[in-house]
Amino acid sequence: MSTDLPDVASNEASQISVPLEWVGMSQIDLPINLPEPGCPGPVHMVVDAQVNLPSVRVKGIHMSRLYRMLNEMSQQDAMAPEHLRTLLERMVESHHDCYTNGARVMLTFSLLARRPALRSPELSGWKAYPVQLEAKLYQGTFSLNASVEVEYSSTCPCSAALSRQLVANGFREQFAESTELAKEDVVAWLEKNATLATPHSQRSIACVSVDVPGTARDFGLMTIVNLIEEVLATPVQTAVKRADEQAFARLNGQNLMYVEDAARRIQNALSTGYENLSTHVRHQESLHPHDAVASASEGFMGLSDGR
Repeated sequence: MSTDLPDVASNEASQISVPLEWVGMSQIDLPINLPEPGCPGPVHMVVDAQVNLPSVRVKGIHMSRLYRMLNEMSQQDAMAPEHLRTLLERMVESHHDCYTNGARVMLTFSLLARRPALRSPELSGWKAYPVQLEAKLYQGTFSLNASVEVEYSSTCPCSAALSRQLVANGFREQFAESTELAKEDVVAWLEKNATLATPHSQRSIACVSVDVPGTARDFGLMTIVNLIEEVLATPVQTAVKRADEQAFARLNGQNLMYVEDAARRIQNALSTGYENLSTHVRHQESLHPHDAVASASEGFMGLSDGR
């Protein structure tokens, strides 16, 4: 009995003459060691890996070859941008018989980082930051893009102003007949009535995408996360005591922001250090059943006279 196994993909030709942009696999689970400060590894990544199939006669690609390469990458001590380029080059080379000249991988995962409480030195907790890395190689040109998501709290400036007006009106009504007020009377009234009205706040999400140089030593993902949290100033918290919750309330009160404000803060803060910067923010409104969104990208040009 023959030990040769049939290879339909190699020995048969396609009967339909249509080139394919991408062919491969998706949703591959892999443990990858990713050197990011404060983030333990390995990281559970879900990977898509594909090559192009420009030949209209080739019936199918060699998917098992792609999987074996990914499996080898999972055994590395630390993944860097150069490793993704090498992987893509190997993917293309392994499909020379398919006339392949392009490859791409998409890696989706979450970075877990321990974050300290705002006021309690003994408290900290884990936060997850969703990340997506997309690397492409086409006709020898390599590109790498990183997208990260950061959750934060946003308090509406308009709602805050309306709330302050109601509190001020309540104060005037309460002391309309008073000609002299002691400081203790004002403090007592504020402690009881300062929440006569409160502005609406909501959990919000910033998604930021940048290009990563192929020559970079690492992906710099936590650096991007830290910059976003710093410029927005109100990142969501993990473990808290009352002192930490009060500090969080103060941060929100000192950083009122519309969705437009958040997008502009991020775009302005990161525009000088990153290429192909794109920002999308979403405020999951507590006032409305719909969200407020704003986007900005490096390629968009507004009115040149500042209007």
